[in-house]
Order: sequence, then structure tokens, then C-alpha cells
Amino acid sequence: MAQEIESKQAGQSAAGGGGPAMLERIFKLSERGTNVRTEVIAGVTTFMTMSYIIFVNPLILSDAGIPREAAFAATILASVLATTLMALWANFPVAVAPGMGLNAFFAYTVVLGQGLAWQTALGAVFISGVAFFVLTVTGVRRMIIEAIPEVLKSSIGVGIGLFIAFIGLQNSGIVVADETNAVALGNVTSAGPLLALLGLVLAGVLMVRRFKGAFALTILAITVAGMFFGLSQVPASFGDVVSLSSIGAIQETFLAMDIPAAIAYGVFSIIFTFTVVELFDNTATLLGLARRAKLMDENGKIPNLNRALTSDAIGVMASATMGSTALNAYIENASGIEQGGRTGLKALVVAALFALALFFAPLVNVIPAVATAPILILVGAIMLSEIRNLSFDDYTDVIPAFLTIVMMPLTFSIAEGLAFGFISYTLLKLFTGKWRDLHWMIYVISGAFVINFWMLTH
Repeated sequence: MAQEIESKQAGQSAAGGGGPAMLERIFKLSERGTNVRTEVIAGVTTFMTMSYIIFVNPLILSDAGIPREAAFAATILASVLATTLMALWANFPVAVAPGMGLNAFFAYTVVLGQGLAWQTALGAVFISGVAFFVLTVTGVRRMIIEAIPEVLKSSIGVGIGLFIAFIGLQNSGIVVADETNAVALGNVTSAGPLLALLGLVLAGVLMVRRFKGAFALTILAITVAGMFFGLSQVPASFGDVVSLSSIGAIQETFLAMDIPAAIAYGVFSIIFTFTVVELFDNTATLLGLARRAKLMDENGKIPNLNRALTSDAIGVMASATMGSTALNAYIENASGIEQGGRTGLKALVVAALFALALFFAPLVNVIPAVATAPILILVGAIMLSEIRNLSFDDYTDVIPAFLTIVMMPLTFSIAEGLAFGFISYTLLKLFTGKWRDLHWMIYVISGAFVINFWMLTH
């Protein structure tokens, strides 16, 4: 009865604070217990936490020889296309953009390491996108998701949370690289870490007091404070705010991918690696975010999941077409979900802000890493709550869960954490006589990860 009353109150609240009837009809705001204001705030918050990719991705791709302004435009246009699909077609509160890790693999392993032209590497990305699309529309990808045991589903959320927090700690300078111990405590008395810690306290207090714009307000406050400490630039003129030069630059990379060269080169291992990482990074992230947004029902089903999966598969092909790397559903979406984002309206807001960034690139660049770092740390702490769904009575569950959780931040890869979790889960169940607990798809997934490990080391 209490749950029914809560549900009715949420619906009344959403209806009372909702937007036009068209938005209600498209995004089902009341049904998901949200409203226009909440979704807009969630979208702004998400954009602020992931806007760094607009500048980081072109820098990495330029090391591979791709013209920087063209890569800037390609990054934004691919993100806008895929995120708009995710919003309007799948009604999913998730924004997608070129994946960190995949862009480094593209630039430093494929192009610089193996000596391929960037056009050939883009051809490999496109082919992997086609494979990704086929796995999605044939239902194989959804079958994989449904085959994942509950223990790994829960540990995925916790692992992603720790990964997010680790990124935030690094971006803030609270944790730094160390030759002796790999990582160490940074100079927490310097301006950057101090502002990040201040932002963490501010965001935490506002969140406890249930202030809806807690994360967005914190980012803005720390950005302004950062200007006084020289951590972010103060726009001095109109030219420092608006830039139109990147729009025409896209012609340098649009349709520049060389698919025949990729096939002729025989880049099977490269395509396989792109496909495996795209498949499991995206799948794990979408799963964790959907669970956090309470879109998963009691049977583990997620509404419109096939459309969401198809949207990011199309996005991968579109990204290669425009001149950028494979797309990922960003774990930073969790920041907007924690602000109440539950529908595609949140994603549509992110897409609109990405599109605006094409014209206001210098202004977006004002937001320093120390302003978004507190949000990432706090979201990581919040996602730790998924650990309560784990059972600690069975070590064939506990060990894979632990490896999944800890290996994501330590390897700086969601896919690597999944690999350790799946392989250990399969082996432990198999050799302890619990093989009946294993879905046949688990053997296939674990085998794919083993093959990927072998290809990466040979």
C-alpha cells in the first residue's frame, strides 16, 4: 500500500511540474516519476561532467594525424546524432560520445603502434560498428545481457562507481601517478585539490538537503572559484566565447574512412578488439545506468533496451563516417541520473548542449576538471549501494564479483573488469561442480574475452 501511495504521489508531482503535453507524450514523464525541470537539470549536469571529451578526443586523434578541428567537429556531430537517437527513439536517459580508451587504442596502438593510416583505422572502426549493429539487431546482444548472472550485474554497477570515483580523484589532483606505488596522494593543500574537496562537501550537503540542482550548482560554483585561482580562463571578448571555424573543417574527415584498405590489411585482431570493447563497455555501462535509473523491472528486463543498443551501434558507424572513433555510453551519465533524470528528455538536453558547443567551444572549455571531479567522486560513492545486492555466502560468486569491481578502476577499463569477472565466474562454477548455474552464453562470452586477451598479447 505504501508503495502504491508513493507511486501516485510521484506521478502527481511529475504531472504538476511537467512540461507541454507533447513532451509528456514522447517521454512518458509522469509514468517514470519525473518532470521537465528535473530532466533539464539532469541533462545540464550530465553535459557538464562529460563535456571534457569535446576537447580531449580531438587532442588524442590529432596525435594519429587527424586534423584537430575536423576531429573536434566529428566528435560533436557523432555525439549529437547518437544521443538524439537514444533520446527520441529509445527514450533512454543516456548520452553517448567517443569512448576514452578506445580513442587511445585507435591513436597509439593502431595508428602509431602498427603504422596504419588513420583513414584505414577509421575503416576498421566502421567495420566493427557493422558487427556491433548485427549483434544488436539479431538479438544476440540482448541475449548476452539477459544471460549475465545477477551477481555480475550488481558488481558491474559497483565497479563502474569505483571507476567513476577514481577518474574524479585523478582529475582533481587528489590522487596522482607515482613511480613507486603506482598512485599516491597529491598535494591536497594546492588550489585544485582544495577546490575539488570543497566541491565534494558542497555537493554532498546540497544532495542531502535534496536540492535538485546540487551537481550543476556545484560545478558552476567551483568553475567561478577556479577563475580566481587561474584554473580556468575568464572569457575576455566575444571571440573567446563563439567559434564557427570548426563547422567547415568536417569536410577533411567526412567519408575519409578506407574500408577496402582495412580489409586488405587484414586487421581482424583490431576489428575484434574494437568490437569486444564496444560490446562489453557499452553493455555494462547501459546495464549499470539503467539499474541506477530504476528502469530495470523485477525480472531484469529494461524497456526499449533493443532500441538503446541499436542507437549506439548506429552511432559507432556514424562516428567513423565523420572521422572519429567508436562511441560509448558514458558512465558520467550517472551524475544526471542521480539528479533524477529518467527519460530521453535528459539525453535530448545533452545532445542540444553538444550541438551548441560546436559554436561555443571556448566557453565550454572554461569548465576545469576540478569542477566536475567532485561530482564523479560523489556519484561513485552513491553507486556503491549496489553492493547490498551481493551474497557473500558463496565464494564462487564473491571472487568474480570482487575481481569485476576492483579490476575496472585498476586497469582503467570497464571491459577488462568484465573479462576478469566472467572468466573467473565460469572457471569457479565449472571446477566446483556448479556448472548447471552457467548459461551457455557465459561460455561464449568468457571464450571471447580469452581470445581478446591472446590477441592483445601476440
